[in-house]
Amino acid sequence: MAATTTSHPDRHLHPVATGPAAGVVAAHQAEQPLKLYSGWFCPFVQRVWSVLEEKQIPYQYIEVNPYDKPESLLKLNPRGLVPTLEYEGKPLFESSVIMELLEEAYPNHGRSLLPKDLYLRARMRIWSDFFATRVLPAYMRLLTCQPSQKDSHDDPAILEKRDEFLSHVKTFIKEMDPRGPFFMGAEPTMIDFSAAPWAMRAWALDYFKHGSGIPGKGQGGADEQLWERWRTWFAAIESKKSVSGLMSDREHYIPIYQRYANNTAQSELAKSLRAGRGVP
Repeated sequence: MAATTTSHPDRHLHPVATGPAAGVVAAHQAEQPLKLYSGWFCPFVQRVWSVLEEKQIPYQYIEVNPYDKPESLLKLNPRGLVPTLEYEGKPLFESSVIMELLEEAYPNHGRSLLPKDLYLRARMRIWSDFFATRVLPAYMRLLTCQPSQKDSHDDPAILEKRDEFLSHVKTFIKEMDPRGPFFMGAEPTMIDFSAAPWAMRAWALDYFKHGSGIPGKGQGGADEQLWERWRTWFAAIESKKSVSGLMSDREHYIPIYQRYANNTAQSELAKSLRAGRGVP
């Protein structure tokens, strides 16, 4: 039985994963003690989901619509948000917390996603926080920005938000290991999986806001070396099946991101940013 949230304006979304993600979902329908309550479209879900896949931790995938919250989800998480993880019969939420729990609770599944060196581990957390509190909100502010004039190609409001986004992305890139290809070096760590969902959705800025501003190869001008490092990182993270294999067909993302682009989305993230707050 669904909770009384059926009037939510964002509830009409494609109900299930498609594309490569559909195969991953189908492979994780069997009953498991570890249960991921998920929304196929959600980048915060993808953070957790990619760690589960990367470490090959057994789990059961349970699709829910967080805008039409079922009682099964609300019993675990009264806010009805995804991801929600049922671990040892108890609920956990907040994607960054769940990601680290999976590393700590399943140390023998796959390679560790935390640097062994404690200084490097702390540094990774600093820049994970930077991405979450600077890059991610700037991405969303650009996506939701409403142009002040009809032609938004060179609209001052769009240009301002794009410059803010690019400034934060460049700061993030400058802290990457120079050789890479991943943020901390030769192997992926938690920060890569934390940032990947938004990098994989940069196309939405091209589709709705005439571009993210991230230049193509050879078009970075004085910052070409910096942007080449971004391209190296993105190619490395995109090559991971635990990332690209969790994406659905783009056509089903478009109506969701259209509401963000129109600044009419009613998700907790959208409402928080519209009120001038950060990521909830």
